[in-house]
Amino acid sequence: MSNIFVNNRNDITHFYKNKYINFHKPAMSKTLIVILGPTGVGKTDLSINIANHFKTEISSSDSRQVYRELSIGTAVPEKEQLETVKHHFIHSHSIHDYFSSWECEQQTIELLSKLYKEKNEVLLVGGSMMYIDAICNGIDDIPTIDPKLRKEVMEQYKNQGLEYMQMQLKQLDPDFYNQVDLKNAKRVIHAVEICLMTGKPYSELRTNSKKHRDFNIVKIGLNRDRAELYDRINRRVDLMIEEGLIEEAKSVFKYRHYNSLNTVGYKELFEYFEGNISLEEAIELIKRNSRRYAKRQLSWFRRDEEINWFHPNQEQEIIKYLEQQI
Repeated sequence: MSNIFVNNRNDITHFYKNKYINFHKPAMSKTLIVILGPTGVGKTDLSINIANHFKTEISSSDSRQVYRELSIGTAVPEKEQLETVKHHFIHSHSIHDYFSSWECEQQTIELLSKLYKEKNEVLLVGGSMMYIDAICNGIDDIPTIDPKLRKEVMEQYKNQGLEYMQMQLKQLDPDFYNQVDLKNAKRVIHAVEICLMTGKPYSELRTNSKKHRDFNIVKIGLNRDRAELYDRINRRVDLMIEEGLIEEAKSVFKYRHYNSLNTVGYKELFEYFEGNISLEEAIELIKRNSRRYAKRQLSWFRRDEEINWFHPNQEQEIIKYLEQQI
């Protein structure tokens, strides 16, 4: 057996299990190649090379690169990289737009249906766990929120704060209140919106059933030794500061209450602008919080047995594996 499968978590049983399942799946001519991994691991360069190999395009599943006002702090690919391979959902929306996992799923599936008319393979690249899950598995068909209601709820959040929204959720849907990450403002606010819009608890509308997709899905996970990954994250933060992250954060500071800006790299600098911490403390917090986010990403991804893990330097092994799967 080649090293490619031994390197896949050193789990031969896992390989045979996946091989058996793939053998019995209905043949589908279209494939979504998912390149995922923690922040700073090296997804961009590798995904561009793989996209070039398959002569295809890339759909981003990064929940912050989608915003055109954010570039440096979200590590958007360089101009030359974006010109090498066509990317979608990079700077496609504004921080003033509402873009959730549901919108991501709907818009990405619509894009894929168009791309598959000419392409047999398309890449999905990113590290946003909820977005990847929504595209691969689907999420419940939640009704669209009335813009007026959304504005009212956001005003409440802006004026009253997260704790007030948490108490609203506890009153409207105690079951979901006990399940959700209460520090995740986006999810808390969204649940409140759904409850108010439908007059029903959000938890009653969630079925968590997996949706059928008309394409095959092959997931490639990228990881590095922890010390190596953390060093890359630390160095990337220093580079972001050199490239102008402070100025970029200043340009959106007045919108700091937006959920799109509740983001590592920006929220720490907002604390600095408000005089709560020093610049040195802000930079160290960005590094620490980026490392913690990478750890959370890996914990989430490791629950998915469909992911086949590689080091980013194993480009040829990854391409060989993909060709066998496709």
